[in-house]
Amino acid sequence: MTDAATLARRIAQGRGDEPADLVIRGGQMLDLVSGDLVATDIALCGDCIVGTHGRYEGKKSFDATGLIAVPGFIDTHLHVESSLVTPLEFERCVLPHGVTTAICDPHEIANVLGAEGIRYFLDCAEVMRMDLRVQLSSCVPATHLETAGAALEAADLTPFMDHAKVIGLAEFMNFPGVLHRDPGCLAKLEAFSRRHIDGHAPLVRGHDLNGYLSAGIRTDHETTTAEEAREKLAKGMAILIREGSVSKDLHALIPLISRDASPFLAFCTDDRNPLDIAEEGHLDHMIRTAIARGADMLAAYRIASLSAARNFGLFDRGFIGPGKRADIVLVDDLAACRVRRVFAGGRLVEDALFADRKTVPPVGLGSVHSRQLGPEDFAVRARDGETPVIGVVPGRIITERLAMRLPQRDGLALPDLGRDAVRVTVIERHGRSGGIAGGFVHGFGMKHGAIASSVGHDSHNLCVVGVDEASMAAAANRLIETGGGFAVADGGEVTADLALPVAGLMSDQPFETVRHGLEALRAAAKALGVVLAEPFLQVAFLTLPVIPHLKITDKGLVDVDRFDFV
Repeated sequence: MTDAATLARRIAQGRGDEPADLVIRGGQMLDLVSGDLVATDIALCGDCIVGTHGRYEGKKSFDATGLIAVPGFIDTHLHVESSLVTPLEFERCVLPHGVTTAICDPHEIANVLGAEGIRYFLDCAEVMRMDLRVQLSSCVPATHLETAGAALEAADLTPFMDHAKVIGLAEFMNFPGVLHRDPGCLAKLEAFSRRHIDGHAPLVRGHDLNGYLSAGIRTDHETTTAEEAREKLAKGMAILIREGSVSKDLHALIPLISRDASPFLAFCTDDRNPLDIAEEGHLDHMIRTAIARGADMLAAYRIASLSAARNFGLFDRGFIGPGKRADIVLVDDLAACRVRRVFAGGRLVEDALFADRKTVPPVGLGSVHSRQLGPEDFAVRARDGETPVIGVVPGRIITERLAMRLPQRDGLALPDLGRDAVRVTVIERHGRSGGIAGGFVHGFGMKHGAIASSVGHDSHNLCVVGVDEASMAAAANRLIETGGGFAVADGGEVTADLALPVAGLMSDQPFETVRHGLEALRAAAKALGVVLAEPFLQVAFLTLPVIPHLKITDKGLVDVDRFDFV
C-alpha cells in the first residue's frame, strides 16, 4: 500500500509543481499502443513513473540520447534453481538484459526441502533489486512415480498465500491428477480458486483440455506447436512462449505473434543457464529472434512486457506511463534489442545497485544422502526381446519411446554404441528409499565415459548417463562428495565437475564462476563424443515423468502416456 505522503509527491512531480526525482531525457519512447517512437522526457518519483509526453525538470537527469525506452521485460515462468545460481546471483545475471520482473516457481528446491525452500526464495525476493514474484509449488512431489525429498499439501501452501511476493499457484503439472479429480489436487485448486493458477499441459487437447481449464487454470508454457497453441488460445488459455537452454519452442510458435494475438501471449525461459545467457541473452534474445524471423516488432515488445503483466495481474507495470513501476529498458535498436541501460524500480542497474543488499544464508547444504556407489550398481538386467529406450529429441524435453534389441552378456543388457544406446541410471538421493533404476537412452552420441547430475526434474535424484559402469560410479560418487552438481568421468576418473551445494541445485559462487564451470563441463562432455548442445540439462529432464513419452525415475521406467511404469 502506498501512503498519502508518497502519493502527494508523485502527483506534485507529475504535474510539474515540483522537480522530479529523476528525468530520463534526450531519447525516444516506444508507444505500446500505436507503435510510434515518441520524443519525450520520462519523469520518475522514486520507483514510479510520473511523467511522459512532455518536458520535465529534475533533481537528477540521465542522458538517453540515441536510445529508445521500452518497458522492463517480464519472464513469466522460470525456476531460478535451474539457472544454477542463487536468486541474488540470478538477478545480477539477468537484470543487465532488461529482465526487471521474473515470476518463478521454486518447485525444484521445494521438491528437495519442502516449505523451507519456498521460505528461502521469499526471503531472497524481499532483498532483491529486480521484482521476483513467486508462484507456490503445486506438485511436490510431482507424481507418485518418483521419490522426492518432501511433500506439500494444500495446508502447507496456504500460509504463504498472502505474502506480498506471492501471485498464486504454480504450474499444475499433474494434469492426470486434475483430469481424474484426485482429492489432493482438488484441495489445492480449491484453496487457490480466487488466485492465479499456472498450467502445465503438454499435448493436452480436446475434451481433456476443456476439463483441465474448467479447474480455473489460466496459462500454459508446455505448448510446442502452433496448432496446439491455437486450440488453447481459442479456449481462453494464455500461451507462454518458451525458449530456454533445453526447451526451445519459440521458432515453432512465432507464427502466433501478431498485434491481435499479443494480449493472450507472453514470453518465458523455463530456464536458461548463465553460459547461455552470456552467449545469447535472456528475454532480449527471444525478442530479437522473433523479430528477425518475421514477428511484428510492436507485438514482440508488448508480449515481453504489457501482455505478460496483465496475464498475471501485475497491472502496475509493463507500460511506460504515469503511475506505473519505473522498470525501463534503454535499447539502441529495437529490432536488435541491444540493451544499453536498465532502470529497475527507478534505480539504474550497475554494480553499486547490488552492493548494499542484505545477505540471505543458503539452505539445503548436505542434501545428498546416498551411499557410495560401485560399478555393479549400474548394471541393467536384460529383457527378452526388445528393450524400451528413451529417445532424446534435441531442443525438446518431450522424449520418444523407442525399442531396440540390445547386446547381452551374463543376463545383463549392454550399450550399443552403433545405435547410440547408452546406459541411464537414477539413484534416490534424499535418504528415503535408496532406490536405483536403470535403463537405456538414445541421442547423446556418447562413445565412452559418463556424465552425472543431481539436477533431475522434478524430484532431483541423481541421474547418470554413461557407457561404462566404472565411469558412471566415479561421476555419481563425486556428486555425493560435493553435495550435488554436475560431473564428467572417463576411464573411471572424474575429468570435470561443478559443485552445486545449495540443495544440490545451485552454486554458492558468483554466476561468472558458474559460467566458466559450465564451459569446462561442456568441453569434457564433448570429449566423450556427446553431440547435444546442452547435455547436462538434457540429463536433468530424463527423469521428468509428467512430460511424454518415456522417462526414468528412481522407481523405474515410466510410460508417461499411461502414467504408469513400463
